[in-house]
Amino acid sequence: MSGYGTPEVVATGLRFPEGPVPMSDGSVLLVEIARGTLTRVTPDGRRSVVAEPGGGPNGLAIGPDGAAYVCNNGGFEWIEAGDLLFPGHAAHAEPCGSIQRVDLTTGAATTLYDSFEGERLKGPNDIVFDGDGGFWFTDHGQVRANGRDHGAIYYAAADGSRISRQRADMMGPNGIGLSPDGATLYVSETMTARVWAMDIVAPGELAPPPPWAPGRFVGTPPAFRLLDSMAIEESGNICVGTMVEGGITVFDPDGEGSEFVPLPDIGITNIAFGGADRRDAYVTGSTRGTLYRLRWPRRGLIVN
Repeated sequence: MSGYGTPEVVATGLRFPEGPVPMSDGSVLLVEIARGTLTRVTPDGRRSVVAEPGGGPNGLAIGPDGAAYVCNNGGFEWIEAGDLLFPGHAAHAEPCGSIQRVDLTTGAATTLYDSFEGERLKGPNDIVFDGDGGFWFTDHGQVRANGRDHGAIYYAAADGSRISRQRADMMGPNGIGLSPDGATLYVSETMTARVWAMDIVAPGELAPPPPWAPGRFVGTPPAFRLLDSMAIEESGNICVGTMVEGGITVFDPDGEGSEFVPLPDIGITNIAFGGADRRDAYVTGSTRGTLYRLRWPRRGLIVN
């Protein structure tokens, strides 16, 4: 695998951007977690606030109704280190995460889900819609002075009518994506730096996990790196935002190894494919508040 383009800066001055979504007009929607906004970035780098959902808007996807669906982690305490910005502990003593729907015309944000069976969502992080119109999302959990939350994987209906927990007690699940045939769910864990594959046996239902693991092991980086959100190539490769050594790690879905594409930020968190040929890779360098674009050697998968 080769032929990665040189990254160019699309926009700077963002406050921990994540969740880029390339739009048909050439703009990119993303969230600024530290600003609590849903922001639009035009091709020439101009920024405008689309909505202010507050808290900690983290993951973003466009639903079948054309609205934006936001994973809101509830908010962080923030650590400034020179020109770098890092998330710290949860901003609140008690969990207050949610899934929000944002009307892109009015900017109005409504809460679809904030709990499951009476238990509050802790830190919803990333989201992907399936071909049936529902969505999978990760709850990464939060870190508080008294410890770290368990994470989980959920499936929910876009109209707010039902939610199910499909994996519990995970170690900080973060990125989430679907295989090209829609039969496999991929999830990355941040601190363990592992990518897992899970079989989908019915809409919104995962096969039972094997012993001691949430799914089939796909891969992990060969050095100390942390994994964030992901996008899937048309070929099925799994592209994961990578931190500490910042870049994109490209995993073979069959577990046959990985390739690392270095980028100029220690906090590369997200990648999304756009452009007419789906080879424009939009990447968030979160700690420096930058949105990058580079040409990718392979086409990204069309997202639902």
